[in-house]
Amino acid sequence: MERITQVKEIIQSSIDTKQQILQDQAMLERMLEVVDTIVNAFQNGKRIYFCGNGGSAADAQHLAAEFSGRFYKNRQALPAEALHCNTSYLTAVANDYSYNDIYSRLVDGIMVKGDVLIGLSTSGNSANIVSAFEVAREKGVITVGFTGITGGIMHALSDYLFNVPSSITPRIQESHITIGHIICELVEEKYFSI
Repeated sequence: MERITQVKEIIQSSIDTKQQILQDQAMLERMLEVVDTIVNAFQNGKRIYFCGNGGSAADAQHLAAEFSGRFYKNRQALPAEALHCNTSYLTAVANDYSYNDIYSRLVDGIMVKGDVLIGLSTSGNSANIVSAFEVAREKGVITVGFTGITGGIMHALSDYLFNVPSSITPRIQESHITIGHIICELVEEKYFSI
C-alpha cells in the first residue's frame, strides 16, 4: 500500500503544479499572446526554433514536430525545428568552441528578425540557452522561455516567460509539455482558420 501512496503523491504533485498554472491569469493570457505572436510570425514568413538540453531537448524536438508535422489537423507543415538535431554540428562546435556556443552560433547563422526562439530550461540558467537568447535579442528574434519557478537568468532575456511554479524537474517538464501543447493546438487552430 505504501508504494501506491507514493504513486498517488507523485500524480497529485503534478496536478497541484498544473492547478497553480490554471489559477495564474497572467500566465494564461501570456499563452494567448504567444499564440498570436507565433501566428503572426508564420503569416510573415518567419520560422520557429526550439532548444533545450537532456529531457528538455526531447521536449523541444517533440514540440517542433507538432508544428512541422501536425497536431490535430491534416494541413501543410509549419516551419519549425529543434536546433540540436544535427549531431555532426553539435559535436563539432562543442569540440572546437564550447558546448555553451552550440545554440548561439545557429541563432546567429540562421535566424532572422521576427523569428521565434523557444528555449526550455528547468533552471532557466542553462548557459547554452542563455547565450542563444542573448544573440537572439541582438538580432531582433522573439524569445520565449520555458523554465521553473524563478526563471533563472532567462527571466531577463525572455520576451515571454513561462516560469512553471515548481522547483521539481519532472513537474516542470510535465507542465512545459502541457503549455507547449496548448500553444500548438491554438496556433494550428488560428493559423488555419484565417
